[in-house]
Amino acid sequence: MSSETGKWIILIGIVLIGVGLLIYFFNDKLHWLGNLPGDIKIERGNFRFYFPITTMIIIILVINIIIRLFRWFN
Repeated sequence: MSSETGKWIILIGIVLIGVGLLIYFFNDKLHWLGNLPGDIKIERGNFRFYFPITTMIIIILVINIIIRLFRWFN
């Protein structure tokens, strides 16, 4: 392993801690995040299927913008 790998692991850890803090402190304000139009929900009897496709697309776009900003500054 190189020192570059260690830097990426630390960065990923910091991002996970940040996301965890956001969810912990702003849970009541983020209730809309899993209930967007386009999220698939099927509930029948004792069967539940949930596929948050719109939420995943928004999260992927935000992550992509953040990565591009990091690359642009370096």
